[in-house]
Amino acid sequence: MDLPFRNLAAPAQSHDGVVGWVVGLMESLGGPGAGLAIALENLFPPIPSEAILPLAGFAASRGELGLVEAIAWTTAGSVVGALALYWIGALLGRDRFRALASRVPLVKVSDVDRTEAWFRRHGAKAVFLGRMIPLFRSFISVPAGIERMPMAVFLAFTALGSLIWNTAFVLAGYLLGESWHLVEQYAGVASKAVVAAVGAAVLCFVAVRLRELWSASSGTGRHRPAETP
Repeated sequence: MDLPFRNLAAPAQSHDGVVGWVVGLMESLGGPGAGLAIALENLFPPIPSEAILPLAGFAASRGELGLVEAIAWTTAGSVVGALALYWIGALLGRDRFRALASRVPLVKVSDVDRTEAWFRRHGAKAVFLGRMIPLFRSFISVPAGIERMPMAVFLAFTALGSLIWNTAFVLAGYLLGESWHLVEQYAGVASKAVVAAVGAAVLCFVAVRLRELWSASSGTGRHRPAETP
């Protein structure tokens, strides 16, 4: 090759750890290396796909690998990583999940029932859209496995959602060239917004549940029957 893979890391030296690792995989394996990186990103969300995918696009813009090849391999990696999490959920199963959830403070079994009912109604849409939402991209496969979503449905919607997400980020890196790292910066803002929204939702849930407990306790105290003399 005219341009060595290791030079891809030069425009983003501040991310040398992740970038250097991905570059090493692509240097050793080519397109499959990018796919492997994305598969591992599904299992370990701290590895940012927002850095891996634009970098693969940048490599394609320099002729290190084909653009279609980059999209195909990263999408295959997304599906493989999602499948691993699906089977983790399937092995956990509904009974174990319900037992574990019942031990979480402030969580009721009825909460699990409502969640399961919602997923049975909207599971396919959740898997499809979840593949394009930071943080949820990985974890949406677990409830799909717990509920034993039909494999053909899971694979179809996972592949389609992943294809859209990966194509957008690979193309961004391809078009931006040496400025590919700007994609990660802007996407990082969106990721932080999602994390903040999830954190706010958790805090609201805790506040509501604590208020319910306090109201129940206060109500018991106010309406306690008078003792017989």
